[in-house]
Amino acid sequence: MTLSSTERKIIENSIRDIKDFPKQGIVFKDITTLLGDKEAFGVTMNHFYQRYKEYNLDYIAGIDARGFIFGAALAQMLGIGFVPIRKKGKLPYTTISEKYSLEYGMDEIEVHIDAFSAIPNAKVLLMDDLIATGGTARAAAKLINQAGASCLEACFIIGLNFLDGQKNLKEITNVYSLIEVN
Repeated sequence: MTLSSTERKIIENSIRDIKDFPKQGIVFKDITTLLGDKEAFGVTMNHFYQRYKEYNLDYIAGIDARGFIFGAALAQMLGIGFVPIRKKGKLPYTTISEKYSLEYGMDEIEVHIDAFSAIPNAKVLLMDDLIATGGTARAAAKLINQAGASCLEACFIIGLNFLDGQKNLKEITNVYSLIEVN
């Protein structure tokens, strides 16, 4: 399933570029404007629904925090459960965690140890808004698999092709980006 040129234009026009954020030389892709545009958000979510309705998924896992928005909405549309993957220390029950590299240091994400236990060998779609270097998404896909489920694909609104995140993540799972930026 591919976007029509009209759908692509609607989505691309709804994403705001913010220069020099969070630091000099970076062009930040702001999806809050997509969320506030009912037509663009509708086109986005309908596309994801059409793409994933035949995958027979059991859960969608969303990465803290923007992955929660798209993931929870799609889970509801598909009639399946949603699992949050959070930054370390944000979940109240027993968790498993995965560390990953940042530009300057390390960070860690976690998921409840029993997040996927209701369905043995659960099939999971991982969602977030953007993939850049892929450290967080790679750690999240590993967590899904460590928790006894199977990460079938990682899905993003935007894929930054000029970075190696998608390529590195493909070593673990399939990757799909709605809009690709070269």
